[in-house]
Amino acid sequence: MFTNHTCLHVSNLAKSVQWYTNTFAMKTVKQLETSKYNSVFVAFDSAGHPHAGKPLAQRDGVVELRKLKNSTAKVYDGNSEPYKGFGHLCVSVNNIAKAQQDFLTKGVDFKKKLEDGRQKNIAFVLDPDGYWIELIENALDKSSEVNPVAYRLNHTMIRVKDPKVSLKFYQDVLGMKLFSTRDFPAADFTLYFLGYEHDKSYVENKEDSLVQAARQSIVELTHNYGTESDASFKGYHVFDKDTDKAIGFDHIAVSIDDIESTIAKIGSGGNWITKFNQDPELKGTGLLTDPDGYKIQIQSFDAFQ
Repeated sequence: MFTNHTCLHVSNLAKSVQWYTNTFAMKTVKQLETSKYNSVFVAFDSAGHPHAGKPLAQRDGVVELRKLKNSTAKVYDGNSEPYKGFGHLCVSVNNIAKAQQDFLTKGVDFKKKLEDGRQKNIAFVLDPDGYWIELIENALDKSSEVNPVAYRLNHTMIRVKDPKVSLKFYQDVLGMKLFSTRDFPAADFTLYFLGYEHDKSYVENKEDSLVQAARQSIVELTHNYGTESDASFKGYHVFDKDTDKAIGFDHIAVSIDDIESTIAKIGSGGNWITKFNQDPELKGTGLLTDPDGYKIQIQSFDAFQ
């Protein structure tokens, strides 16, 4: 069981695919057309990279770029009102200074460069629709050269109203482990990083930052202090309504070996949209929501084949 992909709606599919492949040296690993949309799944797929060459649902670190058919809806990045909720993707690189130089040479737009602000060890680039992509450094290759084989699609960040409720869902219902917690009391927020770890001796909430940076498909939950007790706070925006007008982040997908037993195990612990998708184009998938309404796609290892 592992986190497989993050789905983002885009305004121009060809332009987005070209951007992700040119910027990060990702590759198209699957194309999918349904009656409602076209999707292209991109991932790091060079020889030597984890899961390279594997079927879509049997790998992690994938981005699904989705374009709705017959739609003029505007894409929003999720970082400003009234559509605030989804935050960003994150790519970890082997040498962040060299990566920034490489991206600048390629003409990539930056939200934040390394030298900007107080945090000098992270940067943010912007994709064609303005989605934020954080850059952090991992320790997978100590060389001073850019090495996309050492790049990882590290995490997806979403904002949550009540961390206690969200952690219970992701740990108890989805079976994830809490890798680490990072508190920023001066800025009134805390970050929780979760994902799948199948080592039975694994100790939660103690993972080193560089070890964590080498992972793929982590879920980062961001809690801004006070939202859980603010009666006036109605929650973060989820793009499940008015999709003819506004679209953005769609879902996170989790791949599992036995979808039937997993769905049965989750049972009433999940707010199900559909347990077994009857659409032949999406066979082997189910869809539920987390406590904040974000969609989680459950899919079998042989989905999309």
